[in-house]
Amino acid sequence: MASRPIVPHQQPKGGADVLGKQKHVTGKVNNRRALGDIGNLVNVRGAEGKPQPQLCHRPVTRSFGAQLLANAQAAAAADKKSAAVVVAGVIGKGGVKVAKQKVTIKPKPETVIEISPDTQEETKKSTSKNKPQQETSSRKKVETTLTKILTARSQATCGLTKVNNIDGADCENQLAVVEYVEDIYKFYRIAETSSRIHDYMDSQTQINDRMRSILMDWLIEVHDKFELSPETLYLTQHIIDRYLSMEPAVLRKELQLVGIAGMLIASKYEEIWAPEINDFICISDRVYSREQILVMEKRMLNKLEWSITVPTPYVFLVRFLKAAASDKEMEHMCFFFAELALIQYSMVMYCPSMIAASSVYAACCTLKKSPLWSETLKCHTGFSEPQLLDCTKHLVMFHSMAAESKLKAVYRKYSSPERGTVALLPPARNLLEELTVA
Repeated sequence: MASRPIVPHQQPKGGADVLGKQKHVTGKVNNRRALGDIGNLVNVRGAEGKPQPQLCHRPVTRSFGAQLLANAQAAAAADKKSAAVVVAGVIGKGGVKVAKQKVTIKPKPETVIEISPDTQEETKKSTSKNKPQQETSSRKKVETTLTKILTARSQATCGLTKVNNIDGADCENQLAVVEYVEDIYKFYRIAETSSRIHDYMDSQTQINDRMRSILMDWLIEVHDKFELSPETLYLTQHIIDRYLSMEPAVLRKELQLVGIAGMLIASKYEEIWAPEINDFICISDRVYSREQILVMEKRMLNKLEWSITVPTPYVFLVRFLKAAASDKEMEHMCFFFAELALIQYSMVMYCPSMIAASSVYAACCTLKKSPLWSETLKCHTGFSEPQLLDCTKHLVMFHSMAAESKLKAVYRKYSSPERGTVALLPPARNLLEELTVA
C-alpha cells in the first residue's frame, strides 16, 4: 500500500498569523521537530487538527530596542552627566537581552599647595599617586626655608658677618626650640631686670654678709651630697636672697632654716625626685623639726607671692657656653667661677647675665683662649670686654683666695678629677691687669 505524500504547511502570502488563522492540512504529518528557543515556540495545528509546537522563524522587531535606546539617552540628558552609554543585545518576544550601561566618570584632580622659598603659594594639580612624593618635597622645602630664615635673622640681629650660627646643628632637635630661642633670651633679659635683688643687708639687724656666705657654702655641700641638678642650686640662692630682701626681721637662729626651706622649694620646682623633709632634718643634725620647716616654707612662698620662675645665671651660662664652643674643661671652669659668685654677697649687685658672661670671660682668661672674647660671644651675650672687666676682676680675686679661704666647698668640689681639677689652675690676675692697663 503506497503511502501518502506529506503535504507541507501552506501559509498565506503575507506570512502566517501566529495568533490568528492556520489552514488545516489533511493526512498524516510527521510532528517530530527539534526544539529551539522555547521563547520562540508558537502553537500550530497539525494534520490531525491537534495543536503542535513549532519554531517561529519570524524576524525580530527593532521598535522595542529603539525605545530602550531613546529612554537611556533621555535619562543621561536629565542627569547632565558625561557618560558613555552602550546598549547592545538580542531582543526577542519571549526574552530581552540588554547590555549593562557603562558610565565613565573622570576623576577629580587633587590640589596640592606647595610653599616656595619666597613665601608665595603656588597651586599645583596632581594625581593621588604622586601626592606623597609632593608632600615630602614640600616639607623639605619648608624646613630649608626655616633654616635660612633663622640664619638670616641671627645675622641681622647681630649686624655682623663674623658671627657663627650656634643653632645650626640643632635644627632637627625639637628640644632646642631653635625657632624661638632668640626670643626666649630676649624675654630672660627683661625678666632679670624685674626680678633683680637689691642691696638688703643694711636692713637686716641680726645677720650679716659673712653669715650669709657661710650658709651658701653649707648649701653647696648639701646640694653636692644630694646630687641635685645645677638649676636647683642657683634657684636656691635666688629664693634666699629675695626673701631676705623682703623680710628684714630674720633672726640669726632662723637663717639656716631659711636656707633649708629655700632648697626644699627649689628642689620641688626643678627636680624629678626632690629630697624629703626628713633628709633635710638629718643633714641639719635635727636642729629643726618637720613642722618648723613646713611653716618656714609656707611663709617664704607667701612672701614671694609664689613667683619663683625667674632667670638665674645658669640659664645664661648654658647659652653663653654654646656661643663659646666650649669643651668640658671650659664648662667646669665657668661653673667654678659662677659658684664662687654664689657665696659672695658682693656679687648680688650684678645681674645674672653679667655674672654668667663674666664667668665665661674669666674662664677664657684662665685657660688662655684665643681670642679671649669673640664676635660670636659679644653678639649672644650682649657685653663687650670693657663691660666685663669689673665683674671678672672680682671672680679672679675669689679664685686666688679660694685655697686660703675657710669656705672651701666650691674649691674642694672643683679640685676633684671628676671636674677636671680646674680650681688648681693658676688665677689669671696678671692677664687682667694687662687688659686693664691697655
